[in-house]
Amino acid sequence: MKTLLLLRHAKSSWKHAGLEDHDRPLNKRGRRDAPRIGRLIQQEGLMPDLIVSSTAERARTTAAVVAETAGYDGDIRLTDDLYHAAPEAYLQILRTRPATLGCVLVVGHNPSLEALLSELTGVDEALPPATLAHVTIMIETWQELTFNGDAKLVNLWRPRELPE
Repeated sequence: MKTLLLLRHAKSSWKHAGLEDHDRPLNKRGRRDAPRIGRLIQQEGLMPDLIVSSTAERARTTAAVVAETAGYDGDIRLTDDLYHAAPEAYLQILRTRPATLGCVLVVGHNPSLEALLSELTGVDEALPPATLAHVTIMIETWQELTFNGDAKLVNLWRPRELPE
């Protein structure tokens, strides 16, 4: 069995009109919510073996803050392939992960993450910014990952539902 954590990046700022979408930073709410998710990961015993993140500024920052707050000391793999990606692209990236990894945290974007969650589990859930989905998948290796229904949504945490 494998564990997949899907995390939509924390809330980003639209304040800087001249910035490209890829370069938008977190806003005040995003900077507040990202550490809350890191603490949650630590408290729930969901420490990932690897974090994979989009290269977009808001995703990279979310990944870094969550990792630091959770006490994660592993690698954060950045990939352009998660920016404006279809769910299939997420699947392809996950399939290249070594079988030795039991838990992978993916930090990405909507609508892709909502579609990925739905395709994997058959459950349609809204993923507002900084929402974390905990999915278990009945596979032995990441290479076996498909949209065939072997995944189960275990839990979903939205920042507004978490204690300060």
